[in-house]
Amino acid sequence: MQCFTQKLMSVALAGASIAAMAWTRPASAWDRGSVQTFAVLPQGAPKVEGLTVGNDGNVYISTFDPTGPAAPAHLFVFNDGGTLLREVTIANSSPATLGLGFNPVTHQLLVIDFGAGKVLNVNPHTGNSSVFMTVTGNSGLNALTFDQSGNVYVSDSFQGIIWKTGPHGGAGTVWKQDPLLTTTGTPPFGANGIAFNRARNAMFVANTGNDTLVQIAVSNVGGTLTAGAATVFTNSINGADGIIIDGNDNIWVAANQADEIVVVDPTGKAIAKLGDFNGVEGGVTRGLLFPASPAFSADGASLLVTNLELDLRSIGITQSVDSQWAGQVTRHSIARLPARIPPIGQ
Repeated sequence: MQCFTQKLMSVALAGASIAAMAWTRPASAWDRGSVQTFAVLPQGAPKVEGLTVGNDGNVYISTFDPTGPAAPAHLFVFNDGGTLLREVTIANSSPATLGLGFNPVTHQLLVIDFGAGKVLNVNPHTGNSSVFMTVTGNSGLNALTFDQSGNVYVSDSFQGIIWKTGPHGGAGTVWKQDPLLTTTGTPPFGANGIAFNRARNAMFVANTGNDTLVQIAVSNVGGTLTAGAATVFTNSINGADGIIIDGNDNIWVAANQADEIVVVDPTGKAIAKLGDFNGVEGGVTRGLLFPASPAFSADGASLLVTNLELDLRSIGITQSVDSQWAGQVTRHSIARLPARIPPIGQ
């Protein structure tokens, strides 16, 4: 009996040793890469959300301050090294602007005025603006994209609509409306980041409150893109916000509630999870905190991402686990990550 007991103890100890070895081996999962600070806004500047890179290689950032004073939003312009070139006031805007982008055909800088429910045509040097697009209803205009003819598509987070207008603007028409573009989740934003794939036979839409990517089938008849059925492409991206699609049709998604960038391949499978929140130092976020809008740098080597750093309680929503950290941020920032997909450890 004693011999049998000793054998059992030996087996147990051997199992414990194997378990200990398993726990002490180097981690083999997601290589989250290195997140650096690309630029820090001046002291007192509002939060930033929208980001785009121009043909000149400069980085254009718009401000989002829905709970601040009733003053116009600002446009910040940085060079590709993160040096601030200029700051201009966006004339005739509300304090809360979101997505922005240069029309590839007309080269106009379009800025979504979320607070006023319209899209503005903004002079990137002076800040002068005119109304480019209007919509109807209780809108939540959020992100925009373009087709090959310069037509403009704008997501509406509150009405579950993708609006469309021509290259020279005007009243928006409903291009696609679907329940999959609405949400009852948190944060309460449905359709958010939007982008076409390379073939332009699909549009992908991030639904923030549902944590989903929605795929809208697209048909092209004589150069006119028509929306087809909407389906859930993939699920469980925590706070899917802004998106951008690379040359291989991989979709890079800012997960604002997970403080990470999730990259999914054309089948919807996650192939990378990049970045993380690493605290606040000297009033500046280290890493990602409520990442919102991603864009590739002009040379394609970097992914630039705005840190919205939003405490959800300030807009009457139950806090997320990182909301309280936003109160320690005194200067808002843009993050930079290498635009590469590391191999997944085996």
